[in-house]
Amino acid sequence: MVLRSLRQARYSPINEGHFGLASEYYCHFTSPIRRYPDLQIHRIIKEMISGKMGDGRLQKLSSIVEEVSKQSSEQERLAEKAERDTDDLKITEYMSQFVGEKFEGIISSITNFGIYVEILNLAEGLVHVKNLIDDYYYYDEKTLSMVGERTKKRFSIGDYVVVKIDSIDIDNREINFSLIRKIEEEKGQ
Repeated sequence: MVLRSLRQARYSPINEGHFGLASEYYCHFTSPIRRYPDLQIHRIIKEMISGKMGDGRLQKLSSIVEEVSKQSSEQERLAEKAERDTDDLKITEYMSQFVGEKFEGIISSITNFGIYVEILNLAEGLVHVKNLIDDYYYYDEKTLSMVGERTKKRFSIGDYVVVKIDSIDIDNREINFSLIRKIEEEKGQ
């Protein structure tokens, strides 16, 4: 949830600083084999340090930096989405052999329509609210939890649970769980 709340990084010709660093000058880059814009930053810094950055080159870079920054940010979002989609596809394909089996997991997110559980192998799936059959559960937005109306049983982010894989939809890259039990209840007795 913390990561989702942070503003996405974007490439820009304007030095807007960094939300967490108090530095007048800031340039973030990773390994140059990872992203093309990072490779370009490495090259530009190398040119500056070695004294090979001439006025003509500087003017050329200045004339294209805005469009290149915009394109680089857009392409990075597309690459991230492709990576997530591929991961989700491979996870659902792999997990399809385990339909009907039980797994321990941790509640990673809660919405008004259900509870997301990440099992120990990092596959994530949904326990739909309609599958919480021991009570009528409602989403408490203030505490980000699912609460049983009659039993007051509460499921919160970080709770350990046991789930069973009910079904897998590879085309939509979805894993559907049913909730077996909250692990803490078992340990407390």
